[in-house]
Amino acid sequence: MTNARAETAAEKPSFRAALRRRRCLIVVDGFYEWLSTAKGKQPFYFHLENQRLFAFAGLWEQWHAPGGELLKTCTILTTRANALLAPIHHRMPVILRPQDYDQWLDPRMQDPHALDPLLCPYPAEQMQAYPVNPAVNRPSFNCPQCLDLAALP
Repeated sequence: MTNARAETAAEKPSFRAALRRRRCLIVVDGFYEWLSTAKGKQPFYFHLENQRLFAFAGLWEQWHAPGGELLKTCTILTTRANALLAPIHHRMPVILRPQDYDQWLDPRMQDPHALDPLLCPYPAEQMQAYPVNPAVNRPSFNCPQCLDLAALP
């Protein structure tokens, strides 16, 4: 599962233990969300206004596949959308502030509800978004042009 709802992760068997003991940072420079339009889905690129790297609140897990292979996986925690994302999607990744990284990663922090204040929408006024080329949805389209400004359909 690529996403986990921050509001329910502490109760879900899939994420409960990881939220207590296996938290991580997923470092990115931006992310995409898709707006449904009459002509199809239009991707938007979201990033911080200063275009610096930032981190999502993540959880990691290690488990054995049915064939015995050891798998290491991770998931991104999500929360309700801020005002910038809300017109496009009702959820957004939890973006942690740099000053919260140590608390998020602290292995002594075993009470998941003590982390609740970190699991809120990132301030919309500190983010930017713009529409990008719809080809970004194709795995074979993996190039800098993914971030080119696109006209809305």
